[in-house]
Amino acid sequence: MSASGGATRLKLLEGALRTLVEQGIAKTSARSIATTAGVNQALIFYHFGSVDELLAAACVHGAEQRVSRYRERLAALDSLTELLTFARAMHAEERAAGQVAVLGQLLAAGQTAPALAAATSAGLALWIEELEGVLTRLLAATPLAAFADPAGLARAAAASFVGIELYEGIDPEGAARALDSLEQLAVLAQALQGLGPLSQRAVTHRLRRRTRG
Repeated sequence: MSASGGATRLKLLEGALRTLVEQGIAKTSARSIATTAGVNQALIFYHFGSVDELLAAACVHGAEQRVSRYRERLAALDSLTELLTFARAMHAEERAAGQVAVLGQLLAAGQTAPALAAATSAGLALWIEELEGVLTRLLAATPLAAFADPAGLARAAAASFVGIELYEGIDPEGAARALDSLEQLAVLAQALQGLGPLSQRAVTHRLRRRTRG
């Protein structure tokens, strides 16, 4: 692909994301995207084939950008408590940037548009992969390491995050309480991490007995 073709694709991807944020999916069309991107709308079909395919590509492109934005901060986290604190800060940043609204609309549209469903899933998978690595690293320093499934927890966290994002639109107070409860679990895990070696072994032994029973 030529440099100009690559530049046009990038304009369309970013134009699609901006249109979703500023106008919502109901008003996102070939014309509105082309206007936002500053290109001829025929280029959408030349480069992507359809508006849905463009939105699908834009969804993955946007997720790649957002994950990259937070990667260094995630790598610097030293505890589960810090992870929860970071998650709340990220939540506020993503909401202010309009990303929460975009995610909700893509999830809704994906119910009837397979391309959007697959792309939204792929975008969430990028977050899950990043979070799984962080959880694996942080849990390794706690008695929970022998019992926790970082891959499963990462997916549960992603599902919870999506649910809280959507729930917040109708019940902000309830969403805040849900986040508070997750923070309490992080404090508990941090307390376990602070135990001495003998106490950690005792907790691990008790947990093993519980899980086997």
